[in-house]
Amino acid sequence: MNYAIGVDYGTESGRAVLVSLNDGAEIAEHVVPYPHGVIDEVLPSSGEKLPPDWALQHPDDYLEVLRQAIPAVMKASGIAPADVIGLGIDFTACTMLPIDAAGEPLCLKPEWSKHPHSWVKLWKHHAAQEEANRINEIAAERGEIFLPRYGGKLSSEWMLAKVWQILNEAPEIYDEADQFLEATDWVISRMTGEIRRNSCTAGYKAVWHKRDGYPSEAFFRALDPRLEKLADTKLRGEVVPLGTRAGGLTPEMAEALGLLPGIAVAVGNVDAHAAVPAAGVTTPGKLVMAMGTSICHMLLGTEEKEVEGMCGVVEDGIIPGYFGYEAGQSAVGDIFAWYVDEAVPAYVKEAAEREGTNVHAWLEQKASAYRPGETGLLALDWWNGNRSVLVDTDLTGLIVGLTLLTKPEEIYRTLLEATAFGTRKIVDAFHSNGVSVDVLYACGGLPQKNRLLMQIYADVTGREIRVAASKQTPALGAAMFAAVAAGKEAGGFDSIVDAAEKMARIREESYKPIPENVAVYDKLYQEYSLLHDYFGRGANDVMKRLKAIKEAAR
Repeated sequence: MNYAIGVDYGTESGRAVLVSLNDGAEIAEHVVPYPHGVIDEVLPSSGEKLPPDWALQHPDDYLEVLRQAIPAVMKASGIAPADVIGLGIDFTACTMLPIDAAGEPLCLKPEWSKHPHSWVKLWKHHAAQEEANRINEIAAERGEIFLPRYGGKLSSEWMLAKVWQILNEAPEIYDEADQFLEATDWVISRMTGEIRRNSCTAGYKAVWHKRDGYPSEAFFRALDPRLEKLADTKLRGEVVPLGTRAGGLTPEMAEALGLLPGIAVAVGNVDAHAAVPAAGVTTPGKLVMAMGTSICHMLLGTEEKEVEGMCGVVEDGIIPGYFGYEAGQSAVGDIFAWYVDEAVPAYVKEAAEREGTNVHAWLEQKASAYRPGETGLLALDWWNGNRSVLVDTDLTGLIVGLTLLTKPEEIYRTLLEATAFGTRKIVDAFHSNGVSVDVLYACGGLPQKNRLLMQIYADVTGREIRVAASKQTPALGAAMFAAVAAGKEAGGFDSIVDAAEKMARIREESYKPIPENVAVYDKLYQEYSLLHDYFGRGANDVMKRLKAIKEAAR
């Protein structure tokens, strides 16, 4: 029997999963927290305090995941190295870094290590918002054809804004960088000795198009004359499709990981995108929600449509033969974690401890006793800005309806509902623009943990939700693409559709909308939409003014 390994790089940790190619069974898994975590307060090399909205990481943390997790799953499984035919990874994106001509991250070089811009910029690095605003203004003024493919706005989270921020604030780093790479492509280069840019991150995060390539030199020149040759220099290199064999595992890396040299390594992928075939979705009409700290919403279509606030539509971006659509919410699980960590009163934590449960489970149980609308509360889910459909990282959270009688579990339920309303905004945007959304599929950590949340999502969207059986769906998807990279002759598969037929697994149980709940949530959604447009579309920019006052007071 043959096996593949998928490694999923998240925001806080990386996890490896050893998977059977016969039926998708996950034989062993191992999670490695990043030793340096998310670097958003102090730069570890210098102790320098980072400005607001920065989020960095240490590139060696990614290699440490490989060094620890892959030997661990091999040892736990007892599988012989000869039976592992492929290795694939997925990543949060856009997570990017500058490298030198030898592929070395600039932050690991002594002369640059104390410079913040030499480090990996995590996906949720939002300090390039000014650059994103100018990119959008200039693209709109010029009528650039790529802009509608990204819902009319490019994000500060993406490659172009981050690169331009480096150029504006640290031109010496820009000049020193031989290339700017997605972290997923960099890790693959460490495993194979070859830099191969994958079509998924290039398409969704760097504005690359299968037929048109990157934006024109004229556009880059309009942004900044220093950027004119960006595509041909620091973003250079062939862009290859998902499932492509990036190369073979180098002897040095094979020895470190306990695998055989030369086995197939697939080109990098994005976490949410890898999860789509792992959830069994290879045809249109099925929206996949990769639910964790944030949510990515993935959907397949047969045509290229314009949808407000989508993060991109990329031909062959998820499944070959279809246009892959992406949208997202910048914070979901992170909002619930914030509430539990920073705002829940001590008596809740004490009660949960007495009852032998965790705070999330305690709040979920209490919140489940309330009917829709019973809390009298409504929230906007913008604790980390808004990704879709407004594409504005300067927006912030809001709760309306608080009284002296409001209880913690009511606030918790309201936050769950707010994220569901945010998802409905995205579903409605797709559906009303001719990209059908008939059923939802959920994967990631949250669907496995919170039944109340999933029922609320079904009721708010008015659609059935099916849940992936795997607890590590992106890693499973990465393993599936590794099997495609290995190919049928080596015991893998000829296509990701063939791999999905064998390896994808969905739970029998699903969440169906409850009609009386749907009726109440329809009313609350109308109120949510009024608040959404009032605070998010310029009628009242108080959130941005407060942010500016806060930054001025620092």
